[in-house]
Amino acid sequence: MITLKNLVLRRGTKVLLDGASCTINPGEKVGLVGRNGAGKSSLFGLLNHTLHEDKGDFYVPAQWRMAQVAQDMPETDMPATQFVIEGDVTLLAAQTEVAAAEASGDGEHMANAYMALHDAGAHDAPARAQALILGLGFRTDELDHPVNSFSGGWRMRLQLARALMCPSDLLLLDEPTNHLDLDALVWLEAWLKRYEGTMLVISHDREFLDAVTDVTIHIERAQLTRYGGNYSRFEDMRAEQMALQATAYSKQQDKMAHLQKFIDRFKAKASKAKQAQSRVKALERMEKIGPVLADAEFTFEFSEPQNLPNPMLAMQDVSFGYPAAVEGGEPTLIVRNVSKSVLAGQRIGILGANGQGKSTVVKTIARDLQALAGTITEGKGLNIGYFAQQELDVLRPADTPLEHMIRLVRECTAEGRLSGQATREQDLRGFLGSFNFTGDQVKQAVGSMSGGEKARLVLCMIVWQRPNLLLLDEPTNHLDLATREALSMALNEFEGTVMLVSHDRALLRAVCDEFWLVSRGGVEPFDGDLDDYQRYLLDMAKQSREAQRQEQRDQQRSSAPVAAPSPAPRANDKAAVVAAAPAPVSQAVDLQSLTSRSPEQRRQDALRRQQVAEKTRPLKKELEQTEKRMAVLALEKTRLETALSQPLNSSDIADSGRRLKAVNDETDTLEARWLELTEAIEAASA
Repeated sequence: MITLKNLVLRRGTKVLLDGASCTINPGEKVGLVGRNGAGKSSLFGLLNHTLHEDKGDFYVPAQWRMAQVAQDMPETDMPATQFVIEGDVTLLAAQTEVAAAEASGDGEHMANAYMALHDAGAHDAPARAQALILGLGFRTDELDHPVNSFSGGWRMRLQLARALMCPSDLLLLDEPTNHLDLDALVWLEAWLKRYEGTMLVISHDREFLDAVTDVTIHIERAQLTRYGGNYSRFEDMRAEQMALQATAYSKQQDKMAHLQKFIDRFKAKASKAKQAQSRVKALERMEKIGPVLADAEFTFEFSEPQNLPNPMLAMQDVSFGYPAAVEGGEPTLIVRNVSKSVLAGQRIGILGANGQGKSTVVKTIARDLQALAGTITEGKGLNIGYFAQQELDVLRPADTPLEHMIRLVRECTAEGRLSGQATREQDLRGFLGSFNFTGDQVKQAVGSMSGGEKARLVLCMIVWQRPNLLLLDEPTNHLDLATREALSMALNEFEGTVMLVSHDRALLRAVCDEFWLVSRGGVEPFDGDLDDYQRYLLDMAKQSREAQRQEQRDQQRSSAPVAAPSPAPRANDKAAVVAAAPAPVSQAVDLQSLTSRSPEQRRQDALRRQQVAEKTRPLKKELEQTEKRMAVLALEKTRLETALSQPLNSSDIADSGRRLKAVNDETDTLEARWLELTEAIEAASA
């Protein structure tokens, strides 16, 4: 297990951890949460040995293999599949050993090296790597593209695939969802649920943390506090804990005041001096309960729009895409023939698999791209507030927040878009202060700021413009949970129209009341909620996997040697005719085909159905037993997590932790068996 005891960790002069203690058990999936700057990434640095503790004890089992997502942008012409394969350090070591053995000419050495290469999974490494790449949203025709041919966000997806490719006992994930669309996020959740090692993840996505973690460690005021349960459970328990602490603090203050009053009253009286002295000692021995000091919440709001045109805009036979890269070339058409209106007050969530054109639609409405065909008619007085997926598209790294605001004032003045906003420098400083840009921060170069600070500055600039139509393309990528909550509240109170592209399902659920699905070159209303959409994505992924398997089977058949033809059955050999007949595609047959069958054929069909029933009966029985056992384990897991969230002595914590680990392991095994049984039953029935 990972153990931290009385740990002190500093970065420069800042103390990030001060006497912190915590334990992480093998196989636990841990969400690491806390404010930006609290020390989450620094704790990762301690775990991967790039940082060292300043004081205290820190232990990670030496035999554990560690994997994490490299933060540097890869610069290589290596094909994507090969780049991901090389994330498997065990396989690379085995390949190196094989090369050394072949060079030595030692037969025994070569035999051992080839066995190690087989054990490392060399035979299926390309298939495993490509499954990861496709799961993270790449197309099949991109599997062998050079890494450098992809944009920064896609290269970071390849870094994530490379980390998942590496066999590990400890997996460290720092904001793994930042560059993912919702379809890739759903796939990643499913993959991480099957991961058998210990995992620590830093994320500001509430639903992602709820889906993949079973323990939460909170960093606050240089301390580590462990909670049994996912993020939502952590919030509930922390709220209860803070309420109890507030009550206990109030009671202790009353008791201390009562003791002090007795001491002040009787300390000068000889007859009461002894009692007064005993109360002084009692007061000194009392373990002081700290007051509840909640972090100040960040909030903001959108000003009331000057007007609300209705409709905001109307699209008639609009096609979206990119202009030709060279003069005389063909434009890249992505979405075509869209006829829709956007009304005042609508809250539209834009859904769609990666690469279908969500951002292209938003950029075109935001006037960053020209429509390739059709017309977009804007309502009179339309004022768009656009949050680009890449904040640096609208920010200048060398400029300060104050310079950005001054330039924005000049642009709006030139375009006649000022609507009573404050324009004096002092007013602009105050406005920046409402977004937590205070003091010298207003004169700090934007290029030196964190992603979260840049995102806040973009939001600040949008709010100042008093828009009536908000186009938000992945606005939460670098926002912490508190700022995401503030954005959600502000959007719910916004009186204009919102069009939102986001992989943050909590934000989509809170803000949007209707969805558009961008798919197969069109835009259609999506009749359902986000749970329906997740099921839709999983079904699409399943169909894609089945198509790939079928393609592989077809390729294998085409490359297999042609077998000699079987001798034709004799006309009177009914059994041979039945055996040679193709199996029915489905068990459902219409009445005409049923009555046209001979008695022998109907008997054979009945016999076949009986054989299928006999073959699947033990599988179905085992499936039922597996489901019952999984239900029992789920109840036990809930009980153990509840127990671990309460104060316990060390032996009870150890016993409960070991049992929880055993329950999780058995549950994972049963889930894998459940999938095997389900597939076996489907195969037998087919």
